[in-house]
Formats: sequence, C-alpha cells, structure tokens
Amino acid sequence: MTELPGAVPENREAVQRALIEWYEADHRSFPWRETDDAYEILVSEVMSQQTQLGRVVEAWRAFLDRWPDAEALAATDQSDVVAFWTAHSLGYNNRAKYLHTAANQIIDEWDGAFPETPAELQELHGVGPYTANAVASFAFNAGDAVVDTNVKRVLHRAFDVPDDDAAFEEVAGALMPDGRSRIWNNAIMELGGVACEKTPACDAAGCPWREWCHAYDTGDFTAPDVPTQPDFEGSRRQFRGRIVNVLGEYDRLALDDLGPRVRVDYAPEGEHGREWLRGLVEDLADDGLVSVEDGDESLVVGLSE
Repeated sequence: MTELPGAVPENREAVQRALIEWYEADHRSFPWRETDDAYEILVSEVMSQQTQLGRVVEAWRAFLDRWPDAEALAATDQSDVVAFWTAHSLGYNNRAKYLHTAANQIIDEWDGAFPETPAELQELHGVGPYTANAVASFAFNAGDAVVDTNVKRVLHRAFDVPDDDAAFEEVAGALMPDGRSRIWNNAIMELGGVACEKTPACDAAGCPWREWCHAYDTGDFTAPDVPTQPDFEGSRRQFRGRIVNVLGEYDRLALDDLGPRVRVDYAPEGEHGREWLRGLVEDLADDGLVSVEDGDESLVVGLSE
C-alpha cells in the first residue's frame, strides 16, 4: 500500500466504513441529494457557489418549476434567467448566463444527452473542475474525490495532511472507495459541514473519525482556513483526554477516585462533580473508548479492551 502524506491510518477500509455508516445513519436533507438528475444537480451546484444552502433550496425548486430541464432552459431568453437570479439574490449574474449557455450546449452539441465524466462536463460553459466533478459524482457516480476547502480542513485535522494541494489530492483520492464517489463525496463534505466546521463539533455531531483524528487527540484544531487555535484549556476535549490518560495508568477506577485525577478541583457534589464526570464518561463509553459498570457505591470505569 502506497505511503501517503500525513498520518493516514493503515486500515483505510475502517476509515471508509466509519464515514459512510455515519452519513447513511443521519445527514442534512437537501432536495438535490434525493435526485441523480444531472441537470437538477448542475443547477444546485451553480446556485450553491458563495450562496447559503438554506436560501438555495427555495430558489432551486422555483427554478426547476419554471425550467424543468435543459431543453426548457435553453429555449428561454437569457434575460429571464438573469432576472430570476437577481430576484432570488443568488449572487453574480454571470453564473446565470453560464448556466443558460451550458443548457444550449447540451441541446446543440450533445443532442440533449448530458455529458457524464468530469472532463466532458468541463466543456460546458462556466463549469470548472470542482463543479464538473460534483455533477459526475452525484449524477453518475463517476467522479473523482472532491477536494474543496471543507475537505482540506477535514483531512488536515484528521490525518495531519500537510497544507499542500498535491498532498490533499493524493490523500483524498486514496481514501475514496472505488466506484463510490456519490456517497463518499457527499459524506466527507457533510463531515466538514456539520462536525468539522471552523469551530469543531466533534462530540456533538458524533464525528466518526475521532478515534483516528490527530486534532481530536492533540486539541490542535488549526487548519488551512482556521489560522488561530480554538480554546482547548478547560474544554470537554481536554478532560475526555485526561480520563483516557488516567485510565491508561490504572486498570479500573471508581468515579470518585477518577475525578481528582482528572480535575484537581473535583468535588463529588460540586459543579465539576459526579454528574459532570459521569457525562464525560458516558460520552466516552458511547464511543467505545471506556467501559462502565456499577460498583458497590459508585460507577467503576476502565478502558475498553
């Protein structure tokens, strides 16, 4: 197996499986994720450029009601498309013009049949490498690994991939399962959008890569687009790490014996007492990192085997 930049785990199949299962269990619902129609996906991708997704949903539906396919869009006046774009605050009007021109290309040059590969899709006016790859992935399951800002942030934090475009491309391509670009690209972008945003939500979003994540382990959540390190001192991440470290030195500990070793001001009935510690321990147990059992007077905690 080729050695990759950074610290990508050797068991890539486990990494792939964890992300896909996490995505399949729950993800944000966008209507363009429920279709494999290339025209509908192209419209969503063009609209989503520098526009909040919440605003795109309504505009996307209205656009498709008016121009349901490339033939309908090509037949309308470009000025009508630009007027729609402006009315829905979708940003630069050039994108409306590009979309209209692309629709005409599909009718005139491709006989109404949508191009399927990233290289072919880039022949459409205004369609760059990212959009072409996204459409190829989500419409035809024939794309390469998406590498956008969110994906770079995820790979940099999770696997310590250096801030280098070639390194990101190499790791992203190596991690994507063969023939699964549709679900993989959706899943890794979802990870960057809900769990690994500029301010991470690792535990709250149940990030599936926590057990391998360099940032989660070290508390350093800087990334190419996150130049300053979020506060780590006093965070749940810090104390979760301390619990695991303490349990590495002891076989098993009762909750009240664990507490003072994790936090010097631990007081069983205090603000940072049993309930606070129990919450951290239960989170770790849910992640399969520790085991918990009832003792005579307290919970007993140990590292999972």
